[in-house]
Amino acid sequence: MNKIAVIDYGMGNLHSVAKAVEFVGRESGTPTEVIVTADAKLIANADRVIFPGVGAIRDCMAEIRRLNVGEIVADAMKSKPVLAICVGMQALMQRSEENHGVDCLGLLPGEVRYFGDKLTDPTGARLKVPHMGWNQVVQTREHPLWKDVPDNSRFYFVHSYYVQTSRQELVTGITHYGTEFVATLAAGNIFATQFHPEKSQTAGLTLLRNFLQWDGAA
Repeated sequence: MNKIAVIDYGMGNLHSVAKAVEFVGRESGTPTEVIVTADAKLIANADRVIFPGVGAIRDCMAEIRRLNVGEIVADAMKSKPVLAICVGMQALMQRSEENHGVDCLGLLPGEVRYFGDKLTDPTGARLKVPHMGWNQVVQTREHPLWKDVPDNSRFYFVHSYYVQTSRQELVTGITHYGTEFVATLAAGNIFATQFHPEKSQTAGLTLLRNFLQWDGAA
């Protein structure tokens, strides 16, 4: 039985993520149990961990710290595959510009920046913030979670802030929306996505299916 723990700290599309993982487990014939929990023992006993998140980073970090989720994620990263999604990805960084500046978990090197109020496309046309909808992801290096996902596949994004990192070797995918930004990162046992794979139809479900089979090795 493949046990997947979706970390519940009150800030994420937890059940849509859980249902998507259950679906790809059934479809691939992999016996899969998905639990939505903040219980450190249950998470420690899971084979794989998903760290989702939506909403303002200040509120997310307050709940993450209250429930000691940072420690739970850090422990999971040492021993099992972890998938961080959207604000879950941003929470791994060192600091975010959102809410006048918020310290994050510092588990990965990088900062979270605001797109800005004057974002434009190459023709000079104004782009709306948040970046909401489908956009292409360019795969910058190979990774097991990209298996059977064509390069330049489209994924679903909803965000006003994006990750920047000086450690380019961690970047596995980039997207352009007025500026180039990090769409996916990978470091050791963790893979992080700015987009929502559970909302990204075939490409997203393929990535989730790959996660169910990933042993945490790059």
